[in-house]
Amino acid sequence: MFSGECNVILDEKNRITLPAHFRKDIDSASVVVSKGDDNCLWLYTSSKWEELVANPIRKYAVPFSKNGRRALRKYIAPSQTIEIDKAGRILISESLLEYAGISKECKVIGQLEYIEIWDKTRYMNYCDEDNEFNENEFDAAAEELTQMIKKERGIE
Repeated sequence: MFSGECNVILDEKNRITLPAHFRKDIDSASVVVSKGDDNCLWLYTSSKWEELVANPIRKYAVPFSKNGRRALRKYIAPSQTIEIDKAGRILISESLLEYAGISKECKVIGQLEYIEIWDKTRYMNYCDEDNEFNENEFDAAAEELTQMIKKERGIE
């Protein structure tokens, strides 16, 4: 389970060092990085990528439907398997860096089963906008999550 957030620096070779507390939960020598929502990057272990993203899309995203093609283009097409070097660094492609607007300072955020990689300034702006604009939406989402948990536990 990934949690926490860290500041990291993109080096001149387009590499970031994954924080040690995230690396300990990565079960292989490579990870999958793809475009995520909100103009950040998603980093998954290979097994979680297959389980949570690739297999469901493979099963349900029919290339003959407009939405199926969109899902394939958004998540599968840009995904890249990236080796973690001995220093714990990953090399991020120019196209993924451009999508996320990452140039130097990054924010790496644990999201339970995956990691988000953000441009630090973009993330701070996102948080500021999210706090100002979505307080009611957050309350509604928290209430919805609470109801789902209660239902699953039979507590209604």
